[in-house]
This record gives sequence, C-alpha cells and structure tokens, in this order.
Amino acid sequence: QIQLVESGGRLVQTGESLRISCTASRGTVSTYAMGWYRRAPGKDREFVAAISWSGGTTDYADSVKGRFTVSKDDAKDTVYLQMNNLQPEDTAVYVCTAGYYFGGSYKPSDSGAWGQGTQVTVSS
Repeated sequence: QIQLVESGGRLVQTGESLRISCTASRGTVSTYAMGWYRRAPGKDREFVAAISWSGGTTDYADSVKGRFTVSKDDAKDTVYLQMNNLQPEDTAVYVCTAGYYFGGSYKPSDSGAWGQGTQVTVSS
C-alpha cells in the first residue's frame, strides 16, 4: 500500500511563491511517475503537474505552465511542487498521486494511491 502525505500548504498573498511537498512510502518516488492534482471549491479535480519515475519527463497544465515546477528527491522519497507568482485562482487543495505514463500522458494508479491533500490559499 502506497502512502502519500502532502505538506507545506498555507495562506499566501498574490504574487508570492510557495513550495509544497509530498512524502511517499519508501521506493515509491523512484518507481512510479508522480502527479499533482488540485480541487478548488465548486470545481472538478484538475491535473496540475507530473514527473516521470526517472525525472526526465515533466508535464504541466496550461494554467500553471511557466509558474509551477515539479521535482523530486528519490533519496528522500519526496516530490515537490514549486509554485511562483501565485494567483487567487490557484486556491485549492493540492493532492499528490502515484501513477504512470501511458500514451504520453500521466495516469494515476488504478490502486488509488492518493494523498489527503494540503490547502493552498492565495489572498488577493
């Protein structure tokens, strides 16, 4: 059973930066592709970013491209999401997943490896 625990979310001002983390069960980050999704009030869950198990491939939603960067540290079993120039529309619960790439796109694992999420609130 993969365990995923997000941390680092907090209240920030528009234009500020924040880095959130996802710590996984040992070996997960070096074995699986990892993804970030977010859930905003009244909206569907939205893909944000993903990184392949090798770290050689990253993908981003158009809404965050150029502002967010996904990275990982295999030794720490941790995936990061660096978020710059945050905007009020980035306010959401950010959730980490373990998955894989299929057909060039990130897919969450069918086993349901999702974290509980960390709240990011951007004040205007």
